[in-house]
Amino acid sequence: MLISTAVAALAALTTVAAVDAPAHAASTRTWDRLAQCESSGRWHINTGNGYYGGLQISRSTWAGYGGRKLATLPSRATKSEQIVVGERIKRHQGWGAWPSCAKRLGLR
Repeated sequence: MLISTAVAALAALTTVAAVDAPAHAASTRTWDRLAQCESSGRWHINTGNGYYGGLQISRSTWAGYGGRKLATLPSRATKSEQIVVGERIKRHQGWGAWPSCAKRLGLR
């Protein structure tokens, strides 16, 4: 009985995790690779070039994809928050939103 309860609990957790992650979502590893290319993996970078955070998102793009609800700028957001907005951008613009690095990494 204890084993079947544990199996049922594990199945429920697996189902919840699968529902939370959209099928089209990129892995954290992919976002880390993109950030490594875009910003040397520095998620809180602000060099003054008009692009912010690990994914080098502009202020207007950040605001346009709901980022300001999370932080004023990507460089002030957590890695997870930047990835949430990155997924929104990718959903509408594709990997072309990061043209050089996407090409270098083979992202399509």
